[in-house]
Amino acid sequence: MDNIRFLLVIALAMISYMLWEQWQLDYGPKPAIAVAEQPVILDPQADLPGTGNITSTVAANGQILEAVPSFDVHADKIITVTTDVYSVEIDIKGGTLRNLDLLQFPHEKENTVVNKLFALVGMEPAEKDLSPIRLFDSNTEKLFLAQSGLIASTGSAKGPDHHAVYSVEKDSYAMAVGEETLSVPLTWTNNAGLVVTKTYTFSRGSYSINVDQKVSNDSAQTWTGRQYGQLLRVPYVDDKGNTFIRTYAGGVVYTEEEKYQKVDYDEMEESNLSVSTLGGWSAMTQHYFATAWVPPADQENHFYTKKLKDWRYVIGSYSPAVAVNAHTDVTFNSHLFVGPKVQPMMEKVAKGLELTVDYGWLTVIGKPIYWLLNQIHDYVGNWGLSILGVTLCIKLLFFKLSQASYRSMAKMRKIQPRLKEMQEKYADDRQRFNTEMMAMYKREKVNPMGGCLPIMVQIPVFISLYWVLIETVELRQADFAFWIQNLSGQDPFFILPVLMGISMKIQQSLNPAPIDPLQAKVMKMFPLVFTVFFLFFPAGLVLYWVCNNTLSIIQQWYITKQIDAEK
Repeated sequence: MDNIRFLLVIALAMISYMLWEQWQLDYGPKPAIAVAEQPVILDPQADLPGTGNITSTVAANGQILEAVPSFDVHADKIITVTTDVYSVEIDIKGGTLRNLDLLQFPHEKENTVVNKLFALVGMEPAEKDLSPIRLFDSNTEKLFLAQSGLIASTGSAKGPDHHAVYSVEKDSYAMAVGEETLSVPLTWTNNAGLVVTKTYTFSRGSYSINVDQKVSNDSAQTWTGRQYGQLLRVPYVDDKGNTFIRTYAGGVVYTEEEKYQKVDYDEMEESNLSVSTLGGWSAMTQHYFATAWVPPADQENHFYTKKLKDWRYVIGSYSPAVAVNAHTDVTFNSHLFVGPKVQPMMEKVAKGLELTVDYGWLTVIGKPIYWLLNQIHDYVGNWGLSILGVTLCIKLLFFKLSQASYRSMAKMRKIQPRLKEMQEKYADDRQRFNTEMMAMYKREKVNPMGGCLPIMVQIPVFISLYWVLIETVELRQADFAFWIQNLSGQDPFFILPVLMGISMKIQQSLNPAPIDPLQAKVMKMFPLVFTVFFLFFPAGLVLYWVCNNTLSIIQQWYITKQIDAEK
């Protein structure tokens, strides 16, 4: 009972350390993936969805009748497509999307203040990687592809899967000024009356790509088959990410029954996912960005995962079988979302897609905080000011609780000298000291837990706000003011972390000091330790703590002054 707040801080530090250790095990850097020097020969059906109706290409003696290299991602012909938001390549083999760059999202950005200071001292600033973020990638070490096609049912002629070769009219497409949409058609035929036209439609300002696969059956027989869309990827590693900030990167499936489900690479390694649901979607996510195949919401879709050789993982879905009668047409439709995890935009693409912005079990608190952040930004137009506005709103929300906490700490601080005298008086009688101390608490109407309980109630909100600031892509490289030109990166001059440490030290001076000298020395080290820790945190998060501490100091100083004035 000497200092419950101190015990809570120590407990919080221990829990944080254990969480950090587990976090590193789950999401920390993984060992480098070994890439085969020579291509491995695989069954070409291995990476297709296992519908149970695919004719095997393995002979009775076990030999593979047809084989393709495991990393055969280079075709004879590539179509280049450029829109206002994308630069992407489409492989005529399967119409596979590869090497997709997000033109409006560079890896890094220049800081004009830092550059000017370097120029003043005659130094060259560090070189920045201004190239756009690449999601789909044909590089074998970063392999990430969007594949789609048609799987014929037993008894029907083979349809074009993602190994089939399409024909195209042009080698390149570009969205012209004034154009709202851009369509890229690819055609496949079996020369026996079956013609499939796969059309990618890109829309201006949109990160959702419409994919149509039109089956024209001019043969004399009914053709039956299903469409599929899948993502093939090697495990994602963020080489330039913040060591202290770890977010989920892996597979995700959304179903009506289970809602948002993470399917990480370890789970794909252990077993293949196989689940059916109305609507739904499958995705691969990483910090700030997501890629998702979204089949029609009004049909029963089957979702699956596969572990292939050479550290490749597949997640996707296929539709129910559809019959295309002779001399008729049927169009299969789906959408492919590839872009930043902007929640209002994702909500329009598919139900639950915004959940890829992962707040964990605190989503019920995190989403309202994100909504408030957006509402404030609509008025002020600056994400840094929006963070300050959210901080102020949360302080107002918990004003009464904070007031009770600070009053309790102020009363504890007022009787601290008397407790110190009592401790010295009963130095050899610990039991008597505890009895007299509880009696003093009762006389002075001081609740030793009064300063802790209100803080405990606010912890879920603080953690939720932390995840909102970490996960919100709108804060990525967003300007605030002066030298803070990237709220998602570290303060280049470490001014905000130092201000946070100073504010923490001031707050500490307003709190009752521990009676035990050893505890008091440990507590004095906390501002320094947290300052060092916050040097590596995003500027937006540190900005929140500086603002929160400043408001707390003002409120606590005022309450302490009132208590000290009381007789």
